[in-house]
Amino acid sequence: MKNIILAFSTIFIFSQCAKKTAETVQSVDKSWRKTAPAPAPARDIQLGTYTAFDLDNGLKVIVVENHKLPRVSYQLSLNNDALIEGEKAGYTSFAGDLISKGTTTRSKAQIDETIDYIGASLSTSASGIFASSLKKHTDKLLDVMTDVLYNPTFPKDEFEKIRKRTASNLASAKTNPEAIAGNIRSIVNFGKNHPYGEVQTDETIKNITIEDCKTYYNTFFKPNNAYLVIVGDITPAEAKMQAEKFFKPWKKGDVPVVKYANPEYPAGRHVRFGNKDGAVQSVINISYPIDMKPGGDDVIKANLMNSILGGGIFSGRLMQNLREKKAFTYGARSNISTDKLIGNFNAFASVRNEVTDSAVTEFIYELDRIVKEPVSAADLSLAKNSMTGNFGRSLESPQTIANFALNTYRYNLPKDYYNNYLKNLEAVSINDVQEMAKKYIRPENCNIVVVGNKDNVADKLKKFDSDGVIDFYDPFGKKLDDKKVEISSDVTAVGVISDYIEAIGGTSKLNSVKSMHMSMKTNLMGQDATFETYQMSPDKFAMKINMMGMTVQEQKYDGTKAVQSQMGNKKVITEGKELESMKKQAVMFEQLNYAKKEYKLELKGIENVEGVNCYKIVVTDKDGDSTTEFYDVKSNFLIRTVKSQDGPQGQQVSIITDYKEYKDVSGIMIPYKSVINGAMPVPLELEATLIEWNKEIAADIFKVE
Repeated sequence: MKNIILAFSTIFIFSQCAKKTAETVQSVDKSWRKTAPAPAPARDIQLGTYTAFDLDNGLKVIVVENHKLPRVSYQLSLNNDALIEGEKAGYTSFAGDLISKGTTTRSKAQIDETIDYIGASLSTSASGIFASSLKKHTDKLLDVMTDVLYNPTFPKDEFEKIRKRTASNLASAKTNPEAIAGNIRSIVNFGKNHPYGEVQTDETIKNITIEDCKTYYNTFFKPNNAYLVIVGDITPAEAKMQAEKFFKPWKKGDVPVVKYANPEYPAGRHVRFGNKDGAVQSVINISYPIDMKPGGDDVIKANLMNSILGGGIFSGRLMQNLREKKAFTYGARSNISTDKLIGNFNAFASVRNEVTDSAVTEFIYELDRIVKEPVSAADLSLAKNSMTGNFGRSLESPQTIANFALNTYRYNLPKDYYNNYLKNLEAVSINDVQEMAKKYIRPENCNIVVVGNKDNVADKLKKFDSDGVIDFYDPFGKKLDDKKVEISSDVTAVGVISDYIEAIGGTSKLNSVKSMHMSMKTNLMGQDATFETYQMSPDKFAMKINMMGMTVQEQKYDGTKAVQSQMGNKKVITEGKELESMKKQAVMFEQLNYAKKEYKLELKGIENVEGVNCYKIVVTDKDGDSTTEFYDVKSNFLIRTVKSQDGPQGQQVSIITDYKEYKDVSGIMIPYKSVINGAMPVPLELEATLIEWNKEIAADIFKVE
C-alpha cells in the first residue's frame, strides 16, 4: 500500500519535468571599458502631476493623467489598519473576496460575463477594489464596480468555495518551508496581540461565518475611510464627473480606530525551529520588528544600508559571502520594510542541511560587520547607482505616480518627497549608513527562524540561542511542547513494525494475499480522475490513471522489465534506477520484509504528528533510499511517511503522505484515504472506492510491449 501511494507521487513529479535547453553565452570584447564612468549629479525628478479632490461623503479622489493608452484604472483603497481577528483569523480576507461574488442585481456569473465582454478586469480584497478597462467602457465598468461596492449579497455557495480553497492552500502551506518560516516569523516577531502576529489555520477558517464577513464590510467599507485613485486616459474634469456620478451615493459612517502596542526587539537571540522531516535544505530567516514609518527621515538611508548588506543587488555582502565565497546557497538576501504600524527586518536564504549552522554563523558575521565597520566608498556608490536605476525604471509605470500620490496623502508626506528622492539618496554618506546599521541591525537581538530536518540540523543551532534552548513550532506557528516523550526500554524499531503488521491483520493473513486490485478517485486540476492499481505476487505491478474517459498515464512491471506511458509516449525500461523503483512498487506489504538484513531501521523517538504521538522510524533499503515512517503509538497504524525524491529541475522534493480512515477489507485494515503533499502545487487527496484481495487478474494487465 505504501509503495503504491509513493508511486503516484513519483508520476506527478516527473510529469512536470521540463526539457532542459542549452544556453550559449557570446563573448564580447570589453577592453574599452577600463574605468567606470564618473557618476552624474542627481537629476531633478519631474513626476507626473496629479489632481486631488474630496467628495462630500469624505471620499478622497486622486487623479493621475496618462494619455499614452486609451485605458483607465480605478483603485479604491480602504484606510483602516489591519484587525486582530483572533479565533476567526482570515475573515477579513474572506469578506474582501466575497463581495465580488454576487450582488442584488447580478450573480457572480453575470458579473464575470459583463467584465469579460468589455475586456475589463475587476478584483476585490479586504483592502478595497481594483478595476480597469478601455476608456470607452469606463461607465459600464464603474456601473459593475459600484454595484459590487454597494450591493454585495455574500452568497453561501461562494462563501463555502472560498473556505474550501483556503483549506487547500493551508494544506499546501503545511509542507512549504518558506510558508512555514513565514508563519513562525509572524508569530515570534509580532505576537498574538498584534494583527501581524496572526496566522490562518484550519481551525480559524472553520470558525468564520458569513455574518463575520458582512460585519467587516458594513463597518469599514465607508467613503470617509477610503481613497479612490484614478489613473489613465482621463482628465481631472472627466474624473470628477465620474466620481460624482458613481461614488456620491455612497453613504459615509463612523469607522472605529484601533490602536496596538508596538512589538519590541527580542531580548537576546532566539532560535525558532520548524521541523520538516526529510528536508535536504534548511530555510533560514533572521528577523525582528523595527519601528520605521513610511516616509520617515531614516527610510532612504536605511534602504541604502540594506542594499549594501543584502538588498536586491548581486554585490550585496550576504550574497557575496554565502553564495560566492562559501557556496552555501543560490541566494542570500535581506530586506527592511516600513509600515504604518510596525515594520520588520529579515535576512534569509535556503542552504544545505550540512552547512545550516555555518550559514547562520556567516549571517551573524555580516550583520555584525555592517554595524561595526564603515562601508567602503565603492560599495556606497554601487548601491546608490542600483537604487537610482530602480527608481528611474519605476517611473515608467503611471501606477507608480498613483502610488506616490496615495502615499503622500496616506502618510502625510512632504509634497516634494518623491521629487527630491534622488537628491536625498545622493546625499547619504558613509557615516549615515553606519548610523542606520547601528540603529536597525541587531545581530544580538533577533529571531533565528529555521525550517528544516530536525534530526540533522536542530542540535547544531543551540549555540546561537542566548539561553542555549531551541523553541519548536508547528507549520502554523504554534509553539510545541519540546519535552520528549520517554520510550520504554523494551520498545524497538522491529517491535513497532511487528505491532503494525499485527494491527492490520497479522503476518499469516498478509502472506496469504497473492493479488490485489484497488480503485481510487481524486480530483486533478478540476477534473475527476481514477487510479487503478494491480499487484500479483511475487513481482508484478500495473497502474493507470484515467481522466475524461481516457487513460492519461500508465505503468507496468512484469517481473523483468517495465513500461511507462503518458499521452501516447511510451518508454520501455530494462535496467537502472527506474526499474528498481518499479520492483519496489510490486511489493504489496513491504513491512513484511523489514526484518531482512537488507533493511536498516532506526527508531528516532516519539514525535507528535498533528496531535497524535507516533513512533518515528527511519527505514533505509539496500539501495540507500530512506523513508521516515510514523506509527501511531496507540493504534499501531502507519499514519504518515516522508520521502525525498528528485524534482522536475533536479532539486530534492519532500513527499509527505498521510494515511487516514483505516477500514477492514476481508480481515486486513487498509487506509481508505491518503493525502499527498509535495508532489503537486496543491495536496493530492485519494479515496479508495474498491479494494479486492486474491481475485483473478488477467495476464494482459501486466504485459509489457
